[in-house]
This record gives sequence, structure tokens and C-alpha cells, in this order.
Amino acid sequence: MWQICRTALVLMLGLLAGCSTAGIEDYRGTQPGFDLRQFFNGPLTAHGMFQDRSGKVLRRFTVSMQGRWQGDSGVLDEQFRYDDGETQRRVWTLKKLPDGRYSGTAADVVGEASGRTEGFALFWDYTLRLPVDGKEYEVRFDDWMYQLDARSVLNRSVMSKFGVRLGEVTLYIRKEDAP
Repeated sequence: MWQICRTALVLMLGLLAGCSTAGIEDYRGTQPGFDLRQFFNGPLTAHGMFQDRSGKVLRRFTVSMQGRWQGDSGVLDEQFRYDDGETQRRVWTLKKLPDGRYSGTAADVVGEASGRTEGFALFWDYTLRLPVDGKEYEVRFDDWMYQLDARSVLNRSVMSKFGVRLGEVTLYIRKEDAP
């Protein structure tokens, strides 16, 4: 009997270990080092999609971005165009803090976004007010960005409400040539 219980316990611990999530520390020392001030400075273009929790793509979109930094303070102006013709604008005010940390605010962000970089990765955590069918919902974003090279970032965000996963946003961001 003890052998069966011990085997069951080992299997349960293995399953729990498999459920752990990646942390920003896992990317320490990877290259290229992600510097938001450098990457999000100048014109950028992004292509993305929103998938519901089943994986079905519900919306596709493009984003024209313009970033400007002065020292440790920056502004990122995002112009969204969705596949159904809808447009949105979000203007982030960003601040570089010590130890690879960043903070950000925008009109539709509840409170302040907090982020941290390690190696080629950035983790952003924030709550966004999303308009849906004439109503507004506060949705949490766990937002991961990975700098692939000097001109490319892959962004994957998990959206949730009350701890329930609603869906994912995937975005490919490309730094444009400066004029």
C-alpha cells in the first residue's frame, strides 16, 4: 500500500512542477538585452490577433506606433486598426526605473502598469479597461515581450478576469527604419 501511495505522491509532485510558469529571472543573461528606450524609439509597425480561450481567432489588427524618449521618460503612441475597420488609440507614458524595471500609464490602464526586463524578455503586468458592446470591462494582462533581434519583438499577452483566462493577444512588432 505504501508503495502505491508513494508512487501517487511522486506523480502528483511531477504534475505540479510541470504546472509552474516561467519567471522573468529565467531569461537572465540571454541576448540581445531588451532596452525599451532603444527599441521603442522611432516608428514601429505591429501585426496581431486576439484568440478566445478555445484558440479561435476573433480579431486581427495592425498597430502603427511612434516612440519618443528623453532620458528615462518616454511616450509610446499606438494607433490600432482592426480587421472590421474599428480604430483605437492608446498613448503610453513610460518610465525607466532602477534594476531593469519600468512603469507605465495610459488613459485606459487602471492604475499603473509595472514591468521588468531580464535578458531579451520583458514582463508587463497591468489592468486595462476594454470596451465591449457598449460596456467597459477591467481585464488583467500578463504581457510577455521577447526581443528576437535589433528590429523585432514578439509579444504574447494572456487576458484574464477574476483569474479566469479569457484569451490571448499575439503581436509581432517590427522597428521601422528611421527617416
